[in-house]
Amino acid sequence: MSTLRLRTMQILDKASKEDKASLWCDRFITLVILLNVFSIIMESYEDIALPHSWKFVLIERFSIVFFTIEFLLRVWSNASRFPNSTWQGRKAYIFSFHGFIDLVSILPFYLQSLFPGVDMRILRVFRLMRLLKLSHYSTAIEDLFSAIYAERRSFMAVIYLMSIAIVASSSLMYYAEADAQPEKMSSIPHAIYWSVITLTTVGYGDVYPVTPIGKVISIITAFMGVSTVAIFTGIVATSFANQLARKKVIYEQQMREAFADGVVDDNEDRLLRGLQAEFGLSDEMVAEIAKRVAQNRK
Repeated sequence: MSTLRLRTMQILDKASKEDKASLWCDRFITLVILLNVFSIIMESYEDIALPHSWKFVLIERFSIVFFTIEFLLRVWSNASRFPNSTWQGRKAYIFSFHGFIDLVSILPFYLQSLFPGVDMRILRVFRLMRLLKLSHYSTAIEDLFSAIYAERRSFMAVIYLMSIAIVASSSLMYYAEADAQPEKMSSIPHAIYWSVITLTTVGYGDVYPVTPIGKVISIITAFMGVSTVAIFTGIVATSFANQLARKKVIYEQQMREAFADGVVDDNEDRLLRGLQAEFGLSDEMVAEIAKRVAQNRK
């Protein structure tokens, strides 16, 4: 049973190139996820939804069954990560980011089935969260959250500066434009909309200053927005780069330990391949690290 559970976990995890069963499983799950997203989008077109309603229902029913089985298998097989405590392994998955996404993607259907008389159409939007199930096969979202957490002090500083800029610019714009266009700048909260759009460099153009003072405030606000966005972008880019560098260091350390005795056994090879898949390192990156390790051993 433990062998079957371990193999199930390996198949459901991100596949290595050598594991054909896991590779095809990943591709099929990805295809079903993309089919779901396409179906949800096309279902919003009434001209398409009405004549093809049975097809959308069929796709939804199949997806619910498929994703429910997948979720249960992931919960069951994740116990292999903690050989001494099967419940700990299952609990770790259920309360993980991936487990939360997998559960939320199927929960609306079961809630609607349990409470058929309650209008829960708003919950149907959660079906789009199935797209986040692709994070099983990419570390991009996890890297983003890790980057934000690692640079949380910097992000808080940027948010603090942005908040000051929003309040200051919207207040000044209100007093400068309230008399000239009372329908658009009738209060500071109304001016906040303009401030946010300007500071984020979106600039829809539906609200704009008409007085000379308002135009000066708008120019200053635009420069502040460009500066703030540049700082924010720099923090994210630097943090992402640091995340990748950290993963390379961990992988290189594991490779050095594997090569320490001059022989890489099957367990060490599986560990290295697993780390490569988990960290999303390309073959070129691994080859570069291996070359560096080999040179240092000479």
